[in-house]
Amino acid sequence: MLEVSLVQKISAWLMPVLLAITVHETAHGWVARRFGDKTAEMQGRLTLNPFKHIDPVGTILVPGLMLLLPGGFVFGWAKPVPVDWRNFKRPKQDMAWVAAAGPISNLLMALAWALVARIATGLPMESWIKAPLLFMGVAGIFINTILMVLNLLPLPPLDGGRVVTGLLPSPYAYQFARIQPFGFFILVALLMTGVLGIVMWPFVNSFLGLFAGVAGMQPGTFQSVLYSLMRS
Repeated sequence: MLEVSLVQKISAWLMPVLLAITVHETAHGWVARRFGDKTAEMQGRLTLNPFKHIDPVGTILVPGLMLLLPGGFVFGWAKPVPVDWRNFKRPKQDMAWVAAAGPISNLLMALAWALVARIATGLPMESWIKAPLLFMGVAGIFINTILMVLNLLPLPPLDGGRVVTGLLPSPYAYQFARIQPFGFFILVALLMTGVLGIVMWPFVNSFLGLFAGVAGMQPGTFQSVLYSLMRS
């Protein structure tokens, strides 16, 4: 088992987490602008500046508290990018694409971090940058996989719920969208009862295995590095 210092853990997680949140939210705003809505741009949210997307409770307090709990599952959220569907030519369909942009960005980032980890595995053992790149690559794969799978759950107000709303015929979409005010509470209940983990982890593990392969790492090696980065 790798011995990873606290400084190494913070360094490994900081950039992947900030990029995962920032690019995810910016992707929503960027696609919305492509479809005719400039709300995010006018409010200064179409930016890669992470401080514009951080929610004090959802991005800092809640994940920080969950890191102290057993189970290794971290839950949180960023400040949503404002989108005005009234500016879209095809509101229902365009909103589905805007919602899908977030998880797609996490998929692409997970692949990018897998390539970073692959570069690290090819470096000589004495290289000073080998371990930092490997740790960031593994952390980046994990956090983006979690965000992608979580946000694809078909539950409003998650991105997956909005995608489903856009795909359903209008009468059914309207009924389904009425879940949104209760979506957060449903999500918390699923988390606290363990149902969320049961639903998510088969998909998470499948994608982690895929990305580990792209990184040129055996699943066991990948899990060992990840465990070292997550254990207290």
